[in-house]
Amino acid sequence: EAEEAEPTTFSDTMAEETKYAPKTVKDVDAHEFVKEYAKHLKGKLTPCKNVDLIKTGSYKELAPYDPDWYFVRAASVARKIYLKQGIGIGKFRKIYGSTYRKGVRTEHFCKVSGGVIRHICQQLEKAGLVEKYAKKGGRVITSQGKRDLDLIAGRCSAPPAMIFT
Repeated sequence: EAEEAEPTTFSDTMAEETKYAPKTVKDVDAHEFVKEYAKHLKGKLTPCKNVDLIKTGSYKELAPYDPDWYFVRAASVARKIYLKQGIGIGKFRKIYGSTYRKGVRTEHFCKVSGGVIRHICQQLEKAGLVEKYAKKGGRVITSQGKRDLDLIAGRCSAPPAMIFT
């Protein structure tokens, strides 16, 4: 005798069956996205010839230990351009910079080397993901690049929901 309430409209039926939620780069965890996008960029970009010897900044003693560091940095640069249009090499140098330790003396902030960032931006331009911003300089993401980044973001798992008590 107890009757179940059935959905009355077509949209209610579709909402119950389909659990698809489109995601953008802003919706997923940055660390997970950069790892996934770095794997995707491996076939698209060609790193510098001496990528295993390059230090990322003057304050570093050695090159990065990760053999795929170039693609991880490129994925991070592409994500930053997606989030803030018109960002240039100088700003990237500041973003990726760190403190320069001088032994016992006071440490100071030091920018990262711009050659690597410039090469990454040029490679992203060749791949058609980024283009130069005519109005104020810097780089902006292309429609193909936005589609590419959102596609990879859709593959990443969503961050855990925040619980407020």
